[in-house]
Amino acid sequence: MAVTPPSAKGSQQLDDFIHNYMQAMNAPGLTLALANKSGTVRTAGFGFSDMERKLPVTPDLLFEIGSITKSFVALTLLQLRDEGKLDVHKPLLDYLPWAPIQANYGVITIHHLLTHSSGLPDALGLFLTDPEARHIQGFAPGSHFHYCNVGFTLLGYVIEAIDNRPWPEAVSSRILEPLGMTASRAVIMDETRAHRAQSYVPFYTEGPYGRHGRLALAGDLVFRDAAGSITSTPGDMARYMQMLLNRGKYGEQRIVSEESFALFSMPYIKSPDLGPTTSYGYGIGVDKLDGHTVLRHTGGMTSFASSLHVDLDGGVAAFASINAMQGYRPVPVTQYALQVMNAEVEGKQAVKAPALPSEEIENAADYAGIYSSTVGKRVEIAAEGHRLFIRGSDRSIPLERMQGDVFLANAAEWEHFPLLFGRAEGAKGSSAKGAVVELAHGSDWYTNAKYSGPRSYAQAPELQQFTGFYASGTDWVGNIRIVERKGKLWADGTAALEPIGNALFRFGEQPWSPDTVQFFYNVRGKAQMMKVNGADVWRISD
Repeated sequence: MAVTPPSAKGSQQLDDFIHNYMQAMNAPGLTLALANKSGTVRTAGFGFSDMERKLPVTPDLLFEIGSITKSFVALTLLQLRDEGKLDVHKPLLDYLPWAPIQANYGVITIHHLLTHSSGLPDALGLFLTDPEARHIQGFAPGSHFHYCNVGFTLLGYVIEAIDNRPWPEAVSSRILEPLGMTASRAVIMDETRAHRAQSYVPFYTEGPYGRHGRLALAGDLVFRDAAGSITSTPGDMARYMQMLLNRGKYGEQRIVSEESFALFSMPYIKSPDLGPTTSYGYGIGVDKLDGHTVLRHTGGMTSFASSLHVDLDGGVAAFASINAMQGYRPVPVTQYALQVMNAEVEGKQAVKAPALPSEEIENAADYAGIYSSTVGKRVEIAAEGHRLFIRGSDRSIPLERMQGDVFLANAAEWEHFPLLFGRAEGAKGSSAKGAVVELAHGSDWYTNAKYSGPRSYAQAPELQQFTGFYASGTDWVGNIRIVERKGKLWADGTAALEPIGNALFRFGEQPWSPDTVQFFYNVRGKAQMMKVNGADVWRISD
């Protein structure tokens, strides 16, 4: 199969979509790689690497690929398996007896870590500030999918223990160099910064961020955790995708055996957090797109967001990365790229581009109405066609959908929290959504005329010691506002905290979630810090 670039028409379709997508998502710049089984199909840059100096994104610039690094971790471990040095079903503690974990629900194996099913919390750092602290398991290994960055950091140390060299050296020698990924780096530091695209973060960090909010230059980052430390160019990523399309083979050499690649790409566990039809293999998502088996993953760093799609059946693949972190990944770009390339290979009509995020809200009428609180506050939500507004006496404030029933109002009095609408339960046995009956904003709670539940909740004065504004000082954890509403605590007004111990709360909707928030140092009736999965976050104000 020859390396055939998309036709001028196909390339123009994809380029038009990328330009429109970047404008809709307020993306400064984007790097793109397309590949097939024979090699690189195309590399390209869009927008700016440096907005102030108007420097364009060029294909030689490094972008941080984030959690796509996890697939490199998995392939490195599978190489060690091929060499007889690793048993994926062996306990983690056999390899790392010093690992700071507490496994109350069952033995954690390498397989469990590779599939995000270990039961460990999704912590961002392995070594905690309290040397006696441990990452505590929350469910029996293999029983649930729960995305876990610290699990892959542990796997990096497993590689170091077996291969007798640091993770960056091992992956460079075993994966990057054999594939000719000469520009890529496995640790982020000053040496990579000189060759990396300039990147951006939201200018304001104390509340939800709208798609077209102001951006600021990102600071420097030093990072070597195997959960997401690789930086790469589109040319290098095209080589990586070519190897994946050939099921572990690159040219005349094999990166991993056919058997190990089958283990890598096997759908072990459903992973609905990554997509409604997605399962997880070893460090990679396994999904279906237009009837084809697709390997996919995204990556989110403090100031980069990436997406990878590899169509094993169609023989085409795409990688894209954006030099800003605004809460989204360029998944529509890589998915559409596959569809454009497949349509040309199959001689089909041009594929319609995905719908772009817009100010239109198809079900705007669902939310319209008057919402009142028990203390006399009143909010009017008005729908005008497919647009939604907070209606005031002197102005109307447009709402931007963040996701589902969560919206953002771009106005000073609403800036610290999103608006969270609540629905009544649908009919038993029905998948239909119930009517919108309530509205929450921070600690404020409102109901409309359709609401039929309790109108008041018992106050929980013991929770007031925890409410306030906390900051971590890092972009990884960010800032968090804790409020009390309806008798319970909420993080940033949208995530309920369920009490499970002394000043200890479960963070997450699932009753088995291992993610926790714990409060410490009560001074004059207020906790002075909290730990979010072990990360320190300090009180700034009440």
